Amino acid sequence: MKLVDSHCHVNSSQFEEDREEVFKRASEELEFIVNIGNDLPSSEDTIKYSEKYPFVYGVVGVHPTDISTYNDEVEKRLEELAHHEKAVAIGEIGLDYYWMEDEKEVQKEGFRRQMRLAEKVNLPVVIHSRDAMEDTLTILNEFPNVKGVFHCYPGSFESAMNVPSGYVFGVGGVLTFKNARKTVEFIEKIDLSRVVIETDSPYLTPVPFRGKRNEPIYVKYVAEKIAEIKNIPVEEVIKVTTENAKRIYNIK
Repeated sequence: MKLVDSHCHVNSSQFEEDREEVFKRASEELEFIVNIGNDLPSSEDTIKYSEKYPFVYGVVGVHPTDISTYNDEVEKRLEELAHHEKAVAIGEIGLDYYWMEDEKEVQKEGFRRQMRLAEKVNLPVVIHSRDAMEDTLTILNEFPNVKGVFHCYPGSFESAMNVPSGYVFGVGGVLTFKNARKTVEFIEKIDLSRVVIETDSPYLTPVPFRGKRNEPIYVKYVAEKIAEIKNIPVEEVIKVTTENAKRIYNIK
């Protein structure tokens, strides 16, 4: 069994010059990748990539820092994209109180609208939360029928216990950073059945490439770090996290 990248942004402008090569490397080393939208244009792009490449799946949605672009027309188009056979989730959605591009109430309304959309089209969600854990958990608990991935999980093990049981936690390159004690402690305590591995490419590049552009094949460094922390074979990490990603995204 191969690794997967459960969260990447190969539609990013940072891949403009060599996107084909990045996809080729991913196809050779990984079972599949899940490319994530952050607004309507990038969501449309990710569906196009999923049509072109058999190993690419798409997630469509509007990121909290782009939520000012969300309206009825955008929602209608996202719903159309969500019915595509390669669309596996609504996201990346949530709250971001760090950048605060829009007021909290505007973000929360956009978040709730997209949670309702996910419920309507019967897809999981991909959650972004930065400096907004309490409000994020409040909204997640308003939608008990929705499951998903808590992307780049920023909290402690204790706060993770308040996340609905239908969610898995995305872990990426941050785990390999020297100052990642909270994330290391989280991995020590969390059951592997609730973990998926991601890169968030082109961001959050793991050691030994920190400071350079990230890409999907670097998930292996995250898998190796999880195996080291949990003192288990890396093959077990690959098997369990890949199965988790398939389950949460309903990929056969």
